[in-house]
Amino acid sequence: MMFDMSVREVEEGLRETQTVILPVGIVEQHGYHLPLSVDVHNAVEIARRASERTGCFVTPPVHYNFSGGTLPGTINISPQVFSLMLMDILQSLVMQGFRRIVVLLGHAGSESQAAARDAAHYFLRLRPDVPGLVICVVPFTRLSPSIQRAMEGGDYHAGFYETSLMLYWKPELVALDRAELDEPEVAEMMRTDPDAYAVEERRSACPFEVPRVVQDPRIRVGVMGDYSGANARTGEQIAGECVDALEAIIRQMEEAAR
Repeated sequence: MMFDMSVREVEEGLRETQTVILPVGIVEQHGYHLPLSVDVHNAVEIARRASERTGCFVTPPVHYNFSGGTLPGTINISPQVFSLMLMDILQSLVMQGFRRIVVLLGHAGSESQAAARDAAHYFLRLRPDVPGLVICVVPFTRLSPSIQRAMEGGDYHAGFYETSLMLYWKPELVALDRAELDEPEVAEMMRTDPDAYAVEERRSACPFEVPRVVQDPRIRVGVMGDYSGANARTGEQIAGECVDALEAIIRQMEEAAR
């Protein structure tokens, strides 16, 4: 973990590996039963375990991101600022000598994923070619078959799989006795479409008007799924799937450099 390393330790480590994981999370509401830091923990814990297996570096996590939601505790920065911030971090890492960079997304929001991909795309497109440089943008939700099945069943934000992971990583931060769902109609809407939290407001009949997008005012809890039955054992299984898959990605990147 680079956060606790000295300059000399980084210099020495770069002689052994030029691979680094950049964990990206968000400060965002996760219902009444989970902390604002869920997505940070997911990215950091997966990265740390993959690093233990592969010997790669892990940067300090990015905490700020774009959620789109506006419930208390959520801190939004615009997708453009988020993307530019990632580009600057990539620039710094490449200048230090890193050549294989994994941007590990602990936040699965569609706008955030698009901004992260844009950051990597335009970083590579607008700068001189660096021999051997490979950048992968990896949403952690894509690493686990169990998460994919949960999402196909309408379990997304702060539901079963995220609650299970937090019961595994940080059980002391989970308060299931305080868990609630939104009203049934609203809860079902968000299970059907996680982007349905946003509604458009138009003030004219002009087809060129750019609508104002706001959070559906009926949302007060923001759970997009069902946390019932969540457990640490499932969280451990999901974590294992994520770490296995991330390790395989890192090995592929490093094999290509040989």
